[in-house]
Amino acid sequence: MTTTESVPAEASPRAAASQPLLAVDGLGVEFQLRDARVRAVSDLSLTIRAGELLAVVGESGCGKSVLAHALLGLLPGNATTTGHAVLHHPGADPVDLVTCGQRQLARRVRGRRVGLVPQSPATALNPVRTGRRLLAETLRAHGRDRADTDRLAVDVGLDPADLDRYPHELSGGMAQRLATALALAPDPSLLIADEPTTGLDRPLVDHTLDLLRRRCDTGAAVVLITHDLAAARRVADTVAVMYASRIVEHRDTDQLFTAPAHPYASALLDALPDRAFRPVPGDPPMLTALPPGCAFAPRCPRRTDTCVDRPQPTPVTGGGTVACHHPIPTGATT
Repeated sequence: MTTTESVPAEASPRAAASQPLLAVDGLGVEFQLRDARVRAVSDLSLTIRAGELLAVVGESGCGKSVLAHALLGLLPGNATTTGHAVLHHPGADPVDLVTCGQRQLARRVRGRRVGLVPQSPATALNPVRTGRRLLAETLRAHGRDRADTDRLAVDVGLDPADLDRYPHELSGGMAQRLATALALAPDPSLLIADEPTTGLDRPLVDHTLDLLRRRCDTGAAVVLITHDLAAARRVADTVAVMYASRIVEHRDTDQLFTAPAHPYASALLDALPDRAFRPVPGDPPMLTALPPGCAFAPRCPRRTDTCVDRPQPTPVTGGGTVACHHPIPTGATT
């Protein structure tokens, strides 16, 4: 988790006023293993609007990357996905990303309406094509000018000369920037960026975050999946905090960072070095054995007998939701 904390991003007026671009309702993802079922995403609902940058944060293994892959139909064969995720696009019919099928996802969605910056770019780059050829082919496939390859490289902080290298000749940070350029090439209305600053030094982290922010300023939407709370505060309009497969708090960024309502969100912020620098006590539950009630209860100082029942998302004063039987009142501490 990066320790530098920046000034909160102001909420985008466009995001506040626009119609939903993506409406996720009751999304669930389970993986069938030989002797267990893994509940990676449970009953997840959220709305993303055009011009909005949503950051999804939480500890490793909470389901953030599975959420990204579920929206694009990129899960393995042992996965079962339920619920709905309806993508709206100007001039086109809405598409339910959960039920539409692989053929429609491949033809109408992936790399067209929705772009993905993968967490592991080395697995997403064709090893027998240079970066220049990968970008040129992507631009041509989407009816854009191949001459934009150098401009895209510069946009993501990559030296155009490095486009003439093969993926194995690139550093991890260079591969990450090339993957970002490939995701941006079709100019998608929704960009899902899964840990897009992995392997980058601080100036390039800031460069990448500013690039994502500018995408929203043009009317696109961005889902930023990150462990970096400072990055979320720097550029996000809203933040969704995930814990043990569920969203436990979804708030305006400034509200979340100044007055978190869920004890887990508060504990995450307290773990930052410029705050209490206090680790979250205990360990998250195994996704193969989630409790029927609040999954955070064993680690929570506010738990009571009520927590044996699963809390449902409820509105928070000032906007947003929290899934907690005992949310933190404004101005209180855990």
